Amino acid sequence: MSVGAEVLALLMFATTCGVLLMGFPVAFTLAGVPLAFALVGSGLELFDLRLLSALPSRYFGVMSNEVLVAVPLFVFMGVMLERSRIAEQLLETMGLLFGRMRGGLGISVIAVGAVLAASTGIVGATVVTMGLLSLPAMMKAGYDPKLATGVICSSGTLGQIIPPSIVLVLLGDILQGANTQAQLAKGNFAPDPVSVVDLFAGAFIPGMLLVGLYIGWVLVKSIIDPESCPALVDETGRPDDFGMRVLKVLLPPAALILLVLGSILAGAATPTESAAVGAMGAMALAAMRRQFNLPILQEVMRSTLSISSMVFVILLGASVFSLVFRGFGGDAFVEEILKQMPGGAFGAMLAVMALMFVMGFFLDFIEIIFVVVPVVGPILLQMDLHPVWFGVMIAINLQTSFLTPPFGFALFYLRGVAPPEITTGHIYRGIIPFVLIQILGLCVVAYWPGLATWLPNVLFG
Repeated sequence: MSVGAEVLALLMFATTCGVLLMGFPVAFTLAGVPLAFALVGSGLELFDLRLLSALPSRYFGVMSNEVLVAVPLFVFMGVMLERSRIAEQLLETMGLLFGRMRGGLGISVIAVGAVLAASTGIVGATVVTMGLLSLPAMMKAGYDPKLATGVICSSGTLGQIIPPSIVLVLLGDILQGANTQAQLAKGNFAPDPVSVVDLFAGAFIPGMLLVGLYIGWVLVKSIIDPESCPALVDETGRPDDFGMRVLKVLLPPAALILLVLGSILAGAATPTESAAVGAMGAMALAAMRRQFNLPILQEVMRSTLSISSMVFVILLGASVFSLVFRGFGGDAFVEEILKQMPGGAFGAMLAVMALMFVMGFFLDFIEIIFVVVPVVGPILLQMDLHPVWFGVMIAINLQTSFLTPPFGFALFYLRGVAPPEITTGHIYRGIIPFVLIQILGLCVVAYWPGLATWLPNVLFG
């Protein structure tokens, strides 16, 4: 491939990112910019337009992919649970459970964030919901605004890493193809498959590690700065039926999580089958809480259709981008650059993680997954990186970029629902310790890959 084609490939990548930053629709940008460059390349005799004839088969493959059917089902489950007021009741109950200890309300927020992450997997909705419910309660209890906003933002993004996550579903599907491509390039014509189930199992322990680190920081703050996270003063005390209330509030969502995630990890059901069960379970849970009727169902279905359509149209646009990028020889150029990075596989992995981290400031995780991973995934996996570990590292990295000032999406989600007395400065300064915790967690998983690979090996061999 000529130097001119490689230059056009890099220009196409830069132009696509620039157009996205200007606010143009993602799907049309991912398809339109590459088509324009394909026409230019064809005029310069640097691109063969016959390559575009592969698009129909790619589109058919996307629409007939059974794994991706889990996306609208998990979205439906998450939106329905959001409407069932599960977060409000969980937060109130957990506050009573831990409220008598310093930092107890902060720990309750983190615990509820983890439960919502395992129930919904929708980051924006979780951050907004937690901000509306828990931020006023934490301010009333006398919490430092910096600590309160940091806890809410960080716990709200756990849906990126704790399964069943939409990020992991999409990432697992792409990594499956990338791993197959990498193994075929190495001469292995019978590669071990990598599935969404493997990624779910691999992300579970790192996700719990982050939850533990968040709680650890709140406990440290309660010791070194007790005024920042005082205990709740509950003059009325716990109600007489508190134990039954805890069971009534915690058992239904816990049972739903166990049913969905447990059936996947136990191998009793595929992610798509478990997502269908989860969607039905979410409706049952909403009905138990008297939050289910025809108008609510219609609203949830409209939201599900809107979100799912966005995901799939972006996926179709990303197919055009990856096809044209490869047609220009961009994948070979990227492969050459990564293989020449100092430090071998470690240096290449570090460069890709840094690129994704910076892109996470400006682009949504769906755009990054669909644009970057299909290009760099096969190259890095040829360097004998474990695909599950690689996927978990990407998920944690994107979660970190969602939290990092000044452009982290989670910070803007919270800013949109925070009261006027909570300033942007409070949010930026409050999230810094949690960003450092995220980086620590990323380093721990990088140093001990077994944290991501042990559970899949135990469960699936």
